[in-house]
Amino acid sequence: MYPYKAPIDEMRFLLDKVFNASQTWAEISAFKDNIDMDTAAAILDESATMSSELVYPLNRAGDEQGVGFNDGQVTTPTGYTQVYQQFVEGGWIGLCGDPQYGGMGMPKMLGLLVDEMGYGACNAFTLYNSLTAGAALCINAHGSDELKQRYLPKLYSGEWSGAMDMTEPQAGSDLRNIRTRAEPLDDGSYLLTGSKIFITGGDHDLTENVIHLVLAKLPNSSGISLFLVPKYSVNDDQSLGNANGVTVGSIEHKMGLKGSATCVMNYDNARGFLIGKANRGLVCMFTMMNYERLAIGIQGLGSSQAAYQMATTYAKERKQGQAAGNAEQAASIIVHGDVRRMLLTIASLTEAGRALALHTGQQLDLAKYSDSESQRLKASRYVGLLTPVAKAFLTDRGLDMTIMAQQVFGGHGYIRETGIEQLVRDTRIAQIYEGTNGIQALDFLGRKVLGDNLDTLTEFVEELLAELRELPATNPQHIKAVGQRLMALVDSAAQLNQHKLTQPNLINAVAVDFLDAFGYAIYGYYWIKMSAMAQGEPEGFYKRKQAVANFYMEKLLAKSDYHLSQVNAGSDCVMAPLEEWF
Repeated sequence: MYPYKAPIDEMRFLLDKVFNASQTWAEISAFKDNIDMDTAAAILDESATMSSELVYPLNRAGDEQGVGFNDGQVTTPTGYTQVYQQFVEGGWIGLCGDPQYGGMGMPKMLGLLVDEMGYGACNAFTLYNSLTAGAALCINAHGSDELKQRYLPKLYSGEWSGAMDMTEPQAGSDLRNIRTRAEPLDDGSYLLTGSKIFITGGDHDLTENVIHLVLAKLPNSSGISLFLVPKYSVNDDQSLGNANGVTVGSIEHKMGLKGSATCVMNYDNARGFLIGKANRGLVCMFTMMNYERLAIGIQGLGSSQAAYQMATTYAKERKQGQAAGNAEQAASIIVHGDVRRMLLTIASLTEAGRALALHTGQQLDLAKYSDSESQRLKASRYVGLLTPVAKAFLTDRGLDMTIMAQQVFGGHGYIRETGIEQLVRDTRIAQIYEGTNGIQALDFLGRKVLGDNLDTLTEFVEELLAELRELPATNPQHIKAVGQRLMALVDSAAQLNQHKLTQPNLINAVAVDFLDAFGYAIYGYYWIKMSAMAQGEPEGFYKRKQAVANFYMEKLLAKSDYHLSQVNAGSDCVMAPLEEWF
């Protein structure tokens, strides 16, 4: 097994130099007196210690033991409850929560780096914290004052946890077909009856109560509403009452994430409370969904970083073959060109992916907290543009990179002792849940790019290009290469925009390639910026950044061209009549 070590230097570099987080925080009233780079560094250091010393040791043992289910009770692997309690005592669950209800009020830019460390150390354990943070965000955004006061303090403290309950056997991504029903009571509450599947963190022994956010339909309504349904009822003084008709039917037996409880949940006249307006539940739920989409992107990123560390360490240790020109002595496999290609590929995609995550987090902070209304509105549009990319591109590349790291191990990567095969299994689901990556791509192209006739995409690209032109001592050829690809994306989108009403199948068929073309192009922007901002850093850090940037620009940027060529080729083969091909 290979230990996890958080990439603190990389994280600080991005926060401080690439995204100038201290200036962003100083210009926001909610942050300027609460967070600076010194405070952020201290939080990152403490999180790194917890991730490596407390969370990482759970990873292998939790995968082997898995979640237990006996007599309707769900138990997490040995050690989970003790480590979770230390998270509670440290206030980590409410790191980015609203201070009015007991949260720490830290920026999302900082919170997502803490999330990455958790996912890099142990995917399964970190999911419990992520779902709670997302549920609290949704309640804070759409719940009544009474619901906020009753539930948020216990969620932010970590005493209670949260879960998102959407999927049913007959209704996966198409939620119009859900059958869970909510009957109104005279006191304004509702009784829910139905079942949900694939509910991450639906039940466990980490907290005394689980707060479910459940999608259901009202009588004689085709609309979908959102309800807060606690496992145990909650009294006015926040003490727990009786069981609330929320039970676990079974737990799922999965390919990976075996320490994470994925439950079948049953509701038998479970008392719930409406969040937001009736028949507007999806609007409310998407507040949590968007948070989770970014969080799952971070899961892919954390896995990729962990895989890079494991593969690099192994490549330095493993003796196999000889170095070129020296047939007398066995060499570490890191001297071989193909191994270096794989390690540089993982490094370049992972470090640019972290920049994408932070860029998205910065826009989230501006959209929520900026003192300028115009800036909030623009940032909100950029969040909409970047979030599906962060979810899909980070998780697609995350799986690719864990598999590539497994290839570095050779045969040792296929057996359990090294730990890399677990990382591949744990990462695979990230492409599927919170909306498959095909759905993310359709959201990105169909809604966020074409939905406003390219206005947001065009403005965003123009800002990137203007910024690149102002960077010090950058390679003009690299700037030109990235600029050409970004503008080619805009041109291609303009062509698609002419057909969005008459050929909707075209948009569906080319969406994944369009998202990938955008992802590889914007990674070029991040590498140019990181390379420029690395000037003034320690020589070793600077030279490495230059080398990895050059590798990306010369070897991987052109992948954007390939994917855009697939977009421009159209969809005739994909959309041919089914009987001709299947």
